[in-house]
Amino acid sequence: MSSRSLLIALVWLVSCAALDAQEWTRFRGPNGSGIGDAPDVPSAWTDANVKWKTAIPGEGHSSSVLWGDRVFLTSAEPDSGKRLAICVDAKSGKLLWTRDFPGEKYHTHKRNSMATSTPVVDAQHAYFAWALPEQTVLMALKHDGTPIWQAELGPFDGGHGFGVSPVIVDDLVILICDQDEGGKVHALDTATGKVRWQVTRRSQQTNYATPCLFQPTGKPAELIVSDWKHGVSALDPRSGATLWELDVFDPKKKERSIVSPLVAGDRVLATCGFVGAKKHFVAIRPGDVKTNQPPSELWRFEKAVAHIPTPVVIGSRVYVCNEAGIATCLNVADGEQIWQERLGGNFSASLVATGDRIFCTADNGEVIVLRAADKFEELGRSQLGEVVQATPAIAHGRIYFRTAGHLIAVGK
Repeated sequence: MSSRSLLIALVWLVSCAALDAQEWTRFRGPNGSGIGDAPDVPSAWTDANVKWKTAIPGEGHSSSVLWGDRVFLTSAEPDSGKRLAICVDAKSGKLLWTRDFPGEKYHTHKRNSMATSTPVVDAQHAYFAWALPEQTVLMALKHDGTPIWQAELGPFDGGHGFGVSPVIVDDLVILICDQDEGGKVHALDTATGKVRWQVTRRSQQTNYATPCLFQPTGKPAELIVSDWKHGVSALDPRSGATLWELDVFDPKKKERSIVSPLVAGDRVLATCGFVGAKKHFVAIRPGDVKTNQPPSELWRFEKAVAHIPTPVVIGSRVYVCNEAGIATCLNVADGEQIWQERLGGNFSASLVATGDRIFCTADNGEVIVLRAADKFEELGRSQLGEVVQATPAIAHGRIYFRTAGHLIAVGK
């Protein structure tokens, strides 16, 4: 083997090792950014790019999460309300195991389901959350499906149904339960399920926004939560204490946070609004507890803002696609609109990206790929052939789409 061939082989092996190590552990992947590594997935694909397509029992809108060669997701039986925890082999698509848990059918919004909450996974366990009007449940299963613990966190008061996803911070699994009347944030020990802390919230609208972490320079990480009544707030993930809070949403109208907050460099982006009313997309400079610097609003955008799909930040730009299929590119620094174009269709799934490509998944199963650039450029369209309301996952060089009846892996 020549030295050049050896170098190519070594680069390939290192790249494969890095790819194998990449995980997608929570809703929208690393810190909720929606950004993963799948450079070889084409912008428009054929059947040859569909690595496998596996039927998934029940119904649900939860996204997939991955650890190693295992994909985890949730589902529910529409007639009985029975909840399902599901594990699929990431390489072959083989259904490895399904664990069912008692539940009951209850009313949800037409764009919600009884299995919308996305699991979160670490090296030891996968953690699943769901709620009934009388009961909120958070549980841990081993990667082989063995139950470890189950915690009951009280009733759930939300007329549109449950949908927020848990996150892991160090050795805590944290679940935001802002509800129509009050609510709590729960932090449980990942190993035992023991409640480490709980804080009461003054929410008046059920919250569907999954939190993320903001990392100040040289300081501990802060848990960023978006909610109409609280505005945007930072909690200490070790204690639940409020570090700072900024009321940036309309106090006169009951609004709802569905879009998850995002970190864009030294600022936080968050959205709130209501169907048929104005939505607010706001950039915030976080507060600094040590210097007593309060948080501040930097800019606000209110033209074709997304109410359900979470945007994606790539470099100095943030890309938005609202439910009506209007895509927008904004400057993170000042909120200036760079471009805005209509894609067509309706959208529930949040945006995900790899490299300089953004994947926008419409409800009718059409996947539209855009270039992350200052000029609108459509790179391709592909059809999954089923209704899609779940956000895709990106890991191991593939994109995983959860449709109404299947889990589909698309790759090189």
